[in-house]
Amino acid sequence: MTNSANRRARASQKRQRLTAAAARVLHEQGVERTTLADIAREADVPVGNVYYYFKTKDELVQAALSEHTARLDEFTGRLEQLADPRDRLKALVEAWVDQRDIAVRHGCPTGTLAVELDKRAEGTLDAEVGAVIRRLLNWAEGQFRELGLSHPDDLALTLVSAYQGMSLLANALRDPDIMTREGARLLRWLDSLHAHGGHL
Repeated sequence: MTNSANRRARASQKRQRLTAAAARVLHEQGVERTTLADIAREADVPVGNVYYYFKTKDELVQAALSEHTARLDEFTGRLEQLADPRDRLKALVEAWVDQRDIAVRHGCPTGTLAVELDKRAEGTLDAEVGAVIRRLLNWAEGQFRELGLSHPDDLALTLVSAYQGMSLLANALRDPDIMTREGARLLRWLDSLHAHGGHL
């Protein structure tokens, strides 16, 4: 590799480290409380370097959202390897429950970001975080449609709403058991769905 190719590869790795750090710190601290210095520290890069890649905090939030999108796509891509759409949906619920300790401390990464960004007067970031949630809804809807269920869009809405609700309550009440109980109920609900029914 030439020197310039080396430099480009290092710059790309540094940007990726900062993006991943931004996603973590923004989830843990929220947008308003997070500084560029916090993200630099988490990524283990000098704070001056952050400005080279991201001029404003909003650009970092945008990078964090692209990280959430990439993680969601990677995760749903892994779920797609399961032959049965019902098993894919159940694996999604199980993954949510596995993250219950993080939800208790910080809530859902995209849900909490959506609420916080909606409170700001300026910018379009609230619409962008909405697009990440819409992506999950669309994926879930596709699974319900593949199962031949009627109103797959409503079923997807029920599922994702249940997740946002259980994350919010687990966080507000500092109780991971909420995620465990609600997750078990969602798994039973998914098992109960047949071509002509399935209300929670």
